[in-house]
Amino acid sequence: MRILLVKTSSLGDVIHNLPVVSDLRHSFPDASIDWCVEEAFADIARLHPAVDEVIPVAIRRWRKNLARLATWREVRAFRARIASRAYDAILDTQGLLKSALIARQASGRRYGYAAESAREPLAARFYDETFVIPRNVHAVERNRWLAAAAFDYPVDLVLDYGISAPAIDGAGPARGRAVILLTATSRDDKLWDEANWCVLGRALLEHGLTPVFPAGSALERQRAERIAAALDGAIVPPPLSLPQVAALIARAALTIGVDTGLAHLAAALGVPVIALYVATDPALTGVYGSGFVRNLGRSGAPPSAAEVLRVAEQALR
Repeated sequence: MRILLVKTSSLGDVIHNLPVVSDLRHSFPDASIDWCVEEAFADIARLHPAVDEVIPVAIRRWRKNLARLATWREVRAFRARIASRAYDAILDTQGLLKSALIARQASGRRYGYAAESAREPLAARFYDETFVIPRNVHAVERNRWLAAAAFDYPVDLVLDYGISAPAIDGAGPARGRAVILLTATSRDDKLWDEANWCVLGRALLEHGLTPVFPAGSALERQRAERIAAALDGAIVPPPLSLPQVAALIARAALTIGVDTGLAHLAAALGVPVIALYVATDPALTGVYGSGFVRNLGRSGAPPSAAEVLRVAEQALR
């Protein structure tokens, strides 16, 4: 059996789709599983050993460069690549019009959410078979239930993200002595107050732990460096690729972060994780895993530094 998964973005959504790969591998040990995903998140799909081929798509970049001839060459090349292989099943777990149109480019029977279950109901028109999946369950389980319905296997398989971090050597705290602090997120209203990060960082240092502040963009690095400057012994590593961030998180004693995809990555790697919610609610899309996973706060009611410290002490015991 040859299967194509379509889940293109964003980082957290892609991570939420990893258990589908594990479920498929468990149910069909000899199946070949490919995955179409946004180029920026392709390294996440590659972390799963059951993924045979990753097919990157660049919708985000293409939208910004529609007037360039090179963009349309890339689009044609992508369409040729995804259509070059016949699939027994094409599963779109995203449920958006863009993902349904991508699934439509591939050759094979297409499965997806019914209109009343899809995030964009119009997407359902592009599938050969659709399924009604409850909207009031966590995104990880929605993905898994859709796959179970499409491929007719049990929905109660053990949750398994199926990934491990790559072995990447690098300077930094000894294994188990770092706490990864993820201060950056996609919207300013989801940020946790910098003063709270300083309180948290000082408490970690007092416990002999090293606060580590990964940061990507220039703005994110400025924030991380401001906070680290108030903490003697904190580390702001140089810009890291996704595999390097995964390796850094995997070595840590704990990860604490705002509503960001990297917090979901920590849960997928089995690292204790505390997620902080300021302007969003974690019920359906919070960090989710079988290890130590805690979602604190909700829209309009961010957690206090004292609350986060109490939970961090539990995680570190």
